[in-house]
Amino acid sequence: MRLRLDIEELNDDFFEDTRLLGITAPVKNYQFCLQLNNQLGYHFRLNNDIEIHLRRKERSYYFSVYQSPEPNSFLVHYLYHNQCDGEYLLPEFKHMDFLWLMKGDLVDAEKGEWIKQSVRNMNGVQLVAELTNEQIKNKGNMVF
Repeated sequence: MRLRLDIEELNDDFFEDTRLLGITAPVKNYQFCLQLNNQLGYHFRLNNDIEIHLRRKERSYYFSVYQSPEPNSFLVHYLYHNQCDGEYLLPEFKHMDFLWLMKGDLVDAEKGEWIKQSVRNMNGVQLVAELTNEQIKNKGNMVF
């Protein structure tokens, strides 16, 4: 008997009960995280253990992932840098510089709106949009 790993199902499980924002802000990732930490009270730190490694065209690309746990909750915020040397983590969202994934616990509509509005009001931010699972063609690229 052969067992087959259903990648599609794994990806769906990873994204269950998550919210994802696409952010256009042409600033350095560490500067953006510093702003989020200082202005919105998050604790984003680079997590090298979950850095995303993709191989394309005989080359390796590494996409930074920053992490900020929510106190007294299972909720964790992940901030992905969507670009590395001209390649994109999610090529369908080339215009997005960052992808903010909220995972581990439910984020209610009110908190989701607060985050979107707060990020929109930050210096250098041009666009904040909520992305639906159906819009993401390359979900597997974000799974760590």
